[in-house]
Amino acid sequence: MSESKQYITQKQENGSVLISEEVIAVIVEHAVTEVEGVAGLAPKPGADIADLIGKKNWGKGMKIVIAEDNSMTIDCNVTIAYGHSVVDVAGAVQNAVRSAVESMTGEKVESVNVNVCGILRR
Repeated sequence: MSESKQYITQKQENGSVLISEEVIAVIVEHAVTEVEGVAGLAPKPGADIADLIGKKNWGKGMKIVIAEDNSMTIDCNVTIAYGHSVVDVAGAVQNAVRSAVESMTGEKVESVNVNVCGILRR
C-alpha cells in the first residue's frame, strides 16, 4: 500500500494547481465548527508529538488521507455540546464536511468518519 499524498493535484490548461492537505484541514475545521451542537474538534493526546513525526492534522482532531485519484477520506474527532443528539450532530458534521471540501476543491470525498470523543457541558 502506497503512502498517501499530501497534495491534491489538478491539471489546468496553463499548468497545475496544488491544494495542500493543510488547506483541506482548514476547510474541515471551519465546516465542523459551524455545525450546531459541535463543541469543537477533540485534539488527540500527544498532538505535539504528532506534529514532530509528520502527522500534522491528526493531533488537531482530524486525519485526511488523499488517494492517488485525489479522492479523500476524512476522520474527525469531535466533542458534542451537552443536550444535542449525538447521532444527528455527527450526521450534520459528515454532510457539512463533505459539502465544504467537495465544493471548495472540486474533488470527491469518499467518506467522512466522525469519532465522538466526548460531551461538553456549557
